[in-house]
Amino acid sequence: MTTRPGSATFEFTDRTVTMKRRFEAPMALVFDALTKPEHIRLWFPADDVPLHVCEIDPAVGGKYHYAWYAPGDKECSFRGTFLEVERPTRIVATWLFEGWPDDEAVETVTLTDDGGITTMTDILDFDAPENLGDHFQENDGAQASWDKLDGLLAELQAGRS
Repeated sequence: MTTRPGSATFEFTDRTVTMKRRFEAPMALVFDALTKPEHIRLWFPADDVPLHVCEIDPAVGGKYHYAWYAPGDKECSFRGTFLEVERPTRIVATWLFEGWPDDEAVETVTLTDDGGITTMTDILDFDAPENLGDHFQENDGAQASWDKLDGLLAELQAGRS
């Protein structure tokens, strides 16, 4: 299956959102793109603006914080603490979007390989159904970010980035 922009799938339960996306790239490269600041800066914000904060220590107990100014000069900020890191297959961390301070979740990212195609499964598990709310009914931001990630992975494989 060829990865195409906007090809992520989303499934919802009462307190989880499961997002899946396939990338035509080796699993270790996808892992690096998810955990190295020089890569995260290029794909994370869905808006075409740079991160003004990109801090990450991908080790158990390490923290991450990403922030950028969205249109209208509104700061968007995500942060958390790593609970598990198993290169190149699994990352578990707390997840908090500061715009929803009462809605912290645990995010589990699992990468699997199928002949050079990597499937990323990203599960956000909220404490209670009301914390999930309708935050992810519009998933354009995740789609756009992962489209940018897909492009970055292609550039990295071609040796252009």
